[in-house]
Amino acid sequence: MSYPKLAFFASHNPDAQKAFQAIEKSYPQTALEDADIIVVLGGDGFLLRVLHETIHLKKPVFGMNRGSLGFLMNPYDLKDLHERLSKTKRVSLPTLKMDVIDIHDKTHSLHAINEVSLFRKSPLAGHLKITIDGNCHLEELVCDGILLSTPAGSTAYNLSAHGPIIPLDSNILALTPISAFRPRRWQGALLSNKSRTIFEVLTPTERPLSAVADFHEIPNAKTVTINVCPTHTLTLLFDSEKGLENRILTEQFLT
Repeated sequence: MSYPKLAFFASHNPDAQKAFQAIEKSYPQTALEDADIIVVLGGDGFLLRVLHETIHLKKPVFGMNRGSLGFLMNPYDLKDLHERLSKTKRVSLPTLKMDVIDIHDKTHSLHAINEVSLFRKSPLAGHLKITIDGNCHLEELVCDGILLSTPAGSTAYNLSAHGPIIPLDSNILALTPISAFRPRRWQGALLSNKSRTIFEVLTPTERPLSAVADFHEIPNAKTVTINVCPTHTLTLLFDSEKGLENRILTEQFLT
């Protein structure tokens, strides 16, 4: 029987390193470029970093939780791993492309799997103009920041900022303000994943904001343009009885 070739990544925490030593003894390791599946041992944050590092390879990724929460991970179990992988469910995750022009008119391009966010970098609140598909929807938002989240990222920072949880197959993005001061009652919006969103920092020198794609930060942003990237789609593998869709649905009923 032919088994898929596996490449392993493990975070530096002791539990992940112990698991890495165990999996190497039980299953052959393959060079990343030749692997059929990437197996990640760690938590959600480490998985996110591996996805960024390997996004260009377009290989499916199977995570096993050796971290804390592990929302995007499967339970850790090395028994019959090849058979387990053959029964997994594939989930396609869109990514966001962020193009930033900073105050020096330099352009930066990054990809985000969870969210693109803007944060104030001074004691003063940020002032933003929001344009979607060429139409201005907010002339001025006074806030600590704002984020645009994918469905997979909607249970992460977006949820902490009181944004909505989005089903994976909804083709929707969550636009969520962070501590909005004016308009005080604006709680955000749901956007089509085909939309093009532009944030303009109205006072970028006096009230600086940083633009962040997951954990990659661009300081002193002036204009931030975001859209779903058609060429960078990720594939995560989940145990069939514990798919990500079910986890996201369950999350909506937690009190």
